[in-house]
Amino acid sequence: MSMPNIVNVDQAAAWDGPQGDVWVEREESLNASLVPHTNALLAAAAVRHGDRVLDVGCGTGATTRLCARRAADGDVVGVDLSSAMLRRARERAVSEGVRNVAFEQGDAQVHPFPPERFDLVVSRFGVMFFADPVAAFANLLRATAPGGRFAAVVWQAVERNDWIALPRAALALGGDAPPIVNDVPGPMGLADADRTRGILTAAGWSDVQLDEAVLPYEYGPDVEAAVAHARNVGMVRALLDGLDAERTEQAVDALRAVMAEHATTDGVRLDSRAWIIRAARPAAGG
Repeated sequence: MSMPNIVNVDQAAAWDGPQGDVWVEREESLNASLVPHTNALLAAAAVRHGDRVLDVGCGTGATTRLCARRAADGDVVGVDLSSAMLRRARERAVSEGVRNVAFEQGDAQVHPFPPERFDLVVSRFGVMFFADPVAAFANLLRATAPGGRFAAVVWQAVERNDWIALPRAALALGGDAPPIVNDVPGPMGLADADRTRGILTAAGWSDVQLDEAVLPYEYGPDVEAAVAHARNVGMVRALLDGLDAERTEQAVDALRAVMAEHATTDGVRLDSRAWIIRAARPAAGG
């Protein structure tokens, strides 16, 4: 691997590999599923015209470009582990004429960001994967100017997220799905609010606030689109690995039934629960 300074080796192997490839392939539907969460993040971030913004775990750059449009007199840097997703991010920025953006490949836990470079750090589901979260958030703090802000959206526990719990239960066909452990590096790595406050505080952030967001996860415009989407969500897709053809068909039928139960005139929607995190770097002399 050519990236320097990688400490999250397992995450880099996944995201600069199959996970990143899936995101590029399914970019439009995956971004569409998270529109409510993106809007909640942007409301919390309150990007200003002159802000210098860092987008952590920027993926294909959807949030980076949205921030850049708001920071018209500033600039935005997106950082991610995935070379494939960053290629797509650069392509999208060029095609949409968003010029005040740049993208860097790196592990945000140890990436050598210029000190006090950014007024605002944002992340849409990108900061739950750190091997050492205190060290990672301390690194992001060093990159933030005194008085700068942090805003992120992260998942709560699996059992509080129907969008993932119900499809997984369906695919298990009455058995027990392998657990997704909360509060370890992974999608639910910052599920516990008290632990997350402690991590950010230990890293030097102040005014740490976590607000619950109950939002729909948009699985797709119809049942078949929702099934196809779910089969590309890593936490769901893994349950189909190793099944024979008959069991796969049964599992997908069960998944289809769940999606049909949650079909609305506006598409297939399942409930999700996330934390909207806000924090600040103390002002100089504060």
